[in-house]
Amino acid sequence: MSKASLQVESEAYHSRIAKHRGLAMVVVMTGVLITAIDTTIVVLALPEIEKGLKVGLASVIWVVIGYLLVITLLATQVGRFGDMYGRVRMYEAGFLIFVLGSLACALSWNETSIILFRILQGIGGAFVTANSGAVIAGLYPPHERGRAYGYNSIGWSLGAVVGIVLGGLIVTYVSWRWIFWINVPIGLLALILATRVLHEIREKVKHKTDIIGMICLGMGLFGVLWAMTKLTTNSFDASVAGYLGGGILLLILFGFIEWKRVEPMLNLKIFKIPAMTPSLLAALFQGLANFAVLFLVIMYLQGSRGLSPIHASLLLIPGYIIGSAIGPFAGRLADKIGAVIPATIGLAVQIVALFLYAQLGTTTGLWLVVLASIINGAGNSFFFPANSSAVMKASPQAMFGISSGMLRTFSNIGMVFSFSVAILVAARSIPKHLAFAIFVGTTSLRGGLAADFTSGLHAAFYASMIFMAIAAILSAVRFSVITKDKKAIKT
Repeated sequence: MSKASLQVESEAYHSRIAKHRGLAMVVVMTGVLITAIDTTIVVLALPEIEKGLKVGLASVIWVVIGYLLVITLLATQVGRFGDMYGRVRMYEAGFLIFVLGSLACALSWNETSIILFRILQGIGGAFVTANSGAVIAGLYPPHERGRAYGYNSIGWSLGAVVGIVLGGLIVTYVSWRWIFWINVPIGLLALILATRVLHEIREKVKHKTDIIGMICLGMGLFGVLWAMTKLTTNSFDASVAGYLGGGILLLILFGFIEWKRVEPMLNLKIFKIPAMTPSLLAALFQGLANFAVLFLVIMYLQGSRGLSPIHASLLLIPGYIIGSAIGPFAGRLADKIGAVIPATIGLAVQIVALFLYAQLGTTTGLWLVVLASIINGAGNSFFFPANSSAVMKASPQAMFGISSGMLRTFSNIGMVFSFSVAILVAARSIPKHLAFAIFVGTTSLRGGLAADFTSGLHAAFYASMIFMAIAAILSAVRFSVITKDKKAIKT
């Protein structure tokens, strides 16, 4: 199909769906909502899962990390499948897999089954999250996408809040299995609605699947991420070195393979687009800096202050609520003045929040946690819609799926590494088994040990400030790139 005919079809598509765009956006937001719920709700259920299925303390964390890991490994691959076979089709397939994974998790009977079924759930989550950005890009013209991504951020923020509240209520008064059961009716309803209101722009272009490239990228990322997460429970040894070295070598091999391929799985030419590279790297460093905050703050509240998991998490709700309210405004601002300024401001605001978290002590008023969470939520809401809009605006239409998948991959790599760093830093001042016990809410600290642990967390917050500053610099760099492009257009 020629570019001219594709453009005509795209315009006709936008005109056709204008009446149903709001409903379509609700479907996309629902996908983000249920994947966000599962990011926070499971954290609160870890102690009950550990007891109910007799999962070892060192293994229970894979109920969380396995889910994130598989989304990270598959995001780019399934994003490309969206470009090849239809983004809406892959998005709907993600809903179905996620529902089946949730059903299986609710029926799990031992340690192995819950981890494997969480991986299945993560596969569905990868299809949903990797293609959601591309679906939005297909629903809205470029000058309206910032607002759309702002509304999409509401799904994430509300999902996090619902996960915290529902998780606490379900685990306390019902059974941990219901944190998975509730996904089934929600997911099925969203799937039915999606088949009614989401439609494809038919791009009749055939592609070859790059199986070798998929294996090299998947195994390479797995090796590096496995080594990092392994360090949270073990010291650096030959096994960790082997996974890390093997993963890096496979990623280098992947780069050579993709460069030579006529139809690569990951088109490395996308990095030649001036605004793409800093946008993706900004997402990586933001994830590296910010995802650890949830774990670090909960570990502080549970470990140093002796709060229960539900009470610790409730203190973070105001930040998510404020963030969801600011998201659409920040998205509209990105549409009006461009993505660079809102995204960079958001990152700068998060640096302030991290600094406030670094001031927490064993007797500090808990209001400081609430204030820092509100500031952090506001910063998040400025960054995510603007940065997502920048990536999709820079992406060629034929690569919407792969661009959306790459954005998810870069962000998730930062998130998984962020978690590893949080545990590693905590374990500098107390034994690793204690750090894990604090994280899952089965123990707390008192006296000098609590003070030492809090001091170790301060170092982690300051390290996160450095990562966030790098993200802000990368975001600001795009201003000069855009300025050069505008000058080139005028000449």
